[in-house]
Amino acid sequence: MIRMAAQRIALGCMLLVAASVLIFAGTQILPGDVAQSILGRSATPESLASLREELGLNKPAVQRYLDWLLAFLSGDLGTALSNGKDIGESVAGRLGNTLFLAGWAAAFSVPLAIFLGLLSVRYQDRTPDRMISGLSLASISLPEFFIGYLLIYFLAVKLQWFPSVATLNADMPLGEKLRTIALPVMVLTMVVLAHMMRMTRAAILNVMQSAYIETAELKGLTPFNVIRKHAFPNAIAPIVNVVMINLAYLVVGVVVVEVIFVYPGMGQYMVDHVSKRDVPVVQACGTIFAAVYIGLNLVADLVSIISNPRLRHPK
Repeated sequence: MIRMAAQRIALGCMLLVAASVLIFAGTQILPGDVAQSILGRSATPESLASLREELGLNKPAVQRYLDWLLAFLSGDLGTALSNGKDIGESVAGRLGNTLFLAGWAAAFSVPLAIFLGLLSVRYQDRTPDRMISGLSLASISLPEFFIGYLLIYFLAVKLQWFPSVATLNADMPLGEKLRTIALPVMVLTMVVLAHMMRMTRAAILNVMQSAYIETAELKGLTPFNVIRKHAFPNAIAPIVNVVMINLAYLVVGVVVVEVIFVYPGMGQYMVDHVSKRDVPVVQACGTIFAAVYIGLNLVADLVSIISNPRLRHPK
């Protein structure tokens, strides 16, 4: 187990380095001149040359990447070009807001997805199963921004139950915060709920074909107890995998939702600085998102190995 865990962690570190290379390369090949975009049209050749020297743009790309990577690993995320603020300080609060939003979305979506998956298996090919499958397919088919604007129109504009703009501050009580993020949480829950529910249903139905399930049924156990005691525990590995993948999406894929609701999170922060061509901010945010995504997938991989003896002993 220790050797397999070490291998997965080493692979995750290699993937993170590869992702950092792609992020750095992607920001470097963008058209235009960073120094020119900062100084504007009134920039003189002398000021452009001075700023390029200050930003290290005259160095080779490999050296700039290594300098940036070493600084990132040491905790120095750099300084934003647009406002001169420390990126680490700006990211700290916004990352907390993103995790707060993703955490509450996960708290609603994960138990609901597992419950609906179990309910769908219990009433397989009957009316509840068909209704749940139909609603899940509908939610998968609708893009996030469309769901968000629908909820804003009906729940915020027409009914005025929730605010249309999710603006948070540290002084707000928890109840007010939850009311503020209610619409973004609904959108994220609807986006990830269908995938988790369908994977839960598929995993349990796959286990239901096993011989020991038939034995449990012949012993006289009720269908619910067969699922709860025998099918669900043996289907936990693929369910954990899909839950972790969707949790990673909740953290990384909140960009569209944060922009729609003007939520002060990492996604909104990155989009604002992409429009300003603030390369250090884009690099820092992209690398943090990659680290979160790879880390949660690594946790899913390790949990699957622990919960499935066949993966612990592949021979």
